[in-house]
Amino acid sequence: MSSPLAQAAGDLRQAASTRAVWFGFLGTLGILLGSLSPAYLPQASPVWDGLRALGIDGTATKVLGTVATLLGLALLLEAWFRLRPARRRRLGQPQLRHWAVLTIVALPFVFGPPIFSHDAYSYAAHGWLIHNNLDPYQVGPGILPGYYADQVAWVWRETTAPYGPLALWISEGIVNLAGFDPFLSAVLMRLPALAGVALIGALVPRIAGRVGVDPAAASWFAVLNPILIIDFIGGAHNDALMVGLMLLGIWTAMRTRAWWLGALIVGAAASVKQPAFLAAVALPFLVTPWTSWRPRAVAWAAARVLASVALAVGVFALISVVSGMGFGWINAITVPGMAETISPFTLIGHVLQWPATALGWDPSGVAVLTATRAVGTAVGIAGIAYLAYRHLGERPLTFLAYSFLWFALCLPALHSWYLLWGAVLLPMARPSSRVLRFAIVVTVMLLGFAAMTFGLRNGPWILVLVLFAAAYWIMHTHELSQPMGDRSLEAQDSE
Repeated sequence: MSSPLAQAAGDLRQAASTRAVWFGFLGTLGILLGSLSPAYLPQASPVWDGLRALGIDGTATKVLGTVATLLGLALLLEAWFRLRPARRRRLGQPQLRHWAVLTIVALPFVFGPPIFSHDAYSYAAHGWLIHNNLDPYQVGPGILPGYYADQVAWVWRETTAPYGPLALWISEGIVNLAGFDPFLSAVLMRLPALAGVALIGALVPRIAGRVGVDPAAASWFAVLNPILIIDFIGGAHNDALMVGLMLLGIWTAMRTRAWWLGALIVGAAASVKQPAFLAAVALPFLVTPWTSWRPRAVAWAAARVLASVALAVGVFALISVVSGMGFGWINAITVPGMAETISPFTLIGHVLQWPATALGWDPSGVAVLTATRAVGTAVGIAGIAYLAYRHLGERPLTFLAYSFLWFALCLPALHSWYLLWGAVLLPMARPSSRVLRFAIVVTVMLLGFAAMTFGLRNGPWILVLVLFAAAYWIMHTHELSQPMGDRSLEAQDSE
């Protein structure tokens, strides 16, 4: 029997011998090279010194940066579709280990600046504030002028931190680890993100196997998803660690049948980013399903939910106190909504806001937007309540997958990485072909929107449109042109 090390080497060789894997590698390499352009780099980035020294910081760099980024995105999408387990089975090709594929495909991102987002620069600035005895829950990065603040996107320079206490604690530690170098601090924010991705990669197939879903299919959709590769690894978002710890709590509850232990871990996940608290609601039912609406059964189910949430909140509170961060994040709860995104309720607000302002009904120009966002919040709560009624007692993972997705769609700001909160569990919900196709289309749309948003800053807008059309063609070739039945993800990928 071969040793684990030899087996791992064999898995890597098999992945490295697959053309689709190298399509993915070239895709992330193209995105990385494209990120070394004005649209993606902060003005204060030291990368500019190298670009200027090489004489490649002009108009040509902007054009080539846009082309490289969008071609890279197209190659990454092509690789993802080609690596789908059902497709490889139909072609008689061997299945690949998802961790080996991810290692090769994501390698270019590990050593580059943050991709498609400047959030990692904000994390670094928050750590720098703490090092200087300033509270990120009370002041924004701009209060301390210098390179740390200059790297932060202008919209966030005067805003306080909305993240959990553990996330800020980690940021301070990484700033110390980086020797107080602003750029290196931002790059090293990828370390906790990689830890989260490692947990996701290890736990998704295990959770899938435990509920009878094909682990290879689940890993393809969740772990090899281009959003995860670009946003969690490339973008170094702290959501990666939140999701990884959340899955660890779920797996612990399923494996040990001690839901209370899972709740403690979920509390740690929420101290990175607060949406993880939702997972605590479902943990008791992973151990003992709730199948009756009799008063005694309902009371017992409610008691277990309250106990699970209380344990998670207790861990969150303990970390808040021990870290010295406190609960100031409450003051910044509306900060994420300041970014312009394609959130459905925000878009509706902008559409209705124009005629309301023109007709004098909303002179301030914000009342309609505020109202539609409030409606989104109400719809989000109502939707989660409905999903709890339908699925929580007997299908808690289905409840979590759809509730996280619904919650993200109803938020005032929708970023692609928000959808990963629920997408990592979507295969375990056994989605129909229609739902799965919708999820794939949304994945491509959000990545295309992110690429276009940044690419347009480089100027050659016609290239953005042409290359985004290429991404649509890839999706149509592999997904939209295929017949759609009623089969679930499990059935499609375990034939």
